[in-house]
Amino acid sequence: MITRSKLVEQLRDSQIRSQHKWSPLVIFSPKPNISNWVDVAVAILWATLFIVLVISSYMALYARHFWLSLAIICAVVLVPIRLRISRQTITRKKDRRLLLPLSM
Repeated sequence: MITRSKLVEQLRDSQIRSQHKWSPLVIFSPKPNISNWVDVAVAILWATLFIVLVISSYMALYARHFWLSLAIICAVVLVPIRLRISRQTITRKKDRRLLLPLSM
């Protein structure tokens, strides 16, 4: 017989599985949670850009273009920082929307 506690446990398990499904891509996602395929595509695009910049910095080092490699490494560092800032601003906006106005 299906009881309420079993249903609650199944719901909790499914929520935990859905949260960790794309967890490695959350680093490259501009949104705090990956909820649909568009978010996955954007995260994969940012991850690909990150990998291309890392490889190009290694290529510049191999060709002994140290200043170019330094500039590319700075860009590589700025990509995750920019994504983290965008996640924080989205979270702040979401939290502000949930607050009730003072007149209520």
